[in-house]
Amino acid sequence: MSLYQYISRSVDDTAFLARQLAAFFGPGTVITLDGDLGAGKTTFSQAVGRELGVKEIVNSPTFTIIKEYMGEALPFYHMDVYRLSAEEADELGLDDYFYGDGVTLVEWGSLVEELLPDARLEIRIGLAGEAHRTFTLLPHGEPYEQWCGKLKENGI
Repeated sequence: MSLYQYISRSVDDTAFLARQLAAFFGPGTVITLDGDLGAGKTTFSQAVGRELGVKEIVNSPTFTIIKEYMGEALPFYHMDVYRLSAEEADELGLDDYFYGDGVTLVEWGSLVEELLPDARLEIRIGLAGEAHRTFTLLPHGEPYEQWCGKLKENGI
């Protein structure tokens, strides 16, 4: 498995990464986000929602666990599993989202790793200063390996 790193120096840089990735999205896309509190998981999720054409405000589903939005072409399923055990998460029927017709983004995905599909894009966000973030993309299977390869080829 190869990895890809992207340095974001601003919210606009984070939105740029989301825009580049969104060009690849299709039904069944699964992305996981992990990082410390305040690292930018929700900021990235909001940028993904905008790229999908979601008209509503995308905010963290910390207490609702799952928020469903309709994008222009694909549904967007935004999850925050921080407060769930793996057993509780399993009872939610996450497979219906993972293998459904939309894009699923799971904040704190490492907490339910055993429930995630084998093919997914894992993103770890690290703090690199007050406004800087390091996004480490770890592709698991196709097409995610190709996505990261194309980002590298394009110098992103």
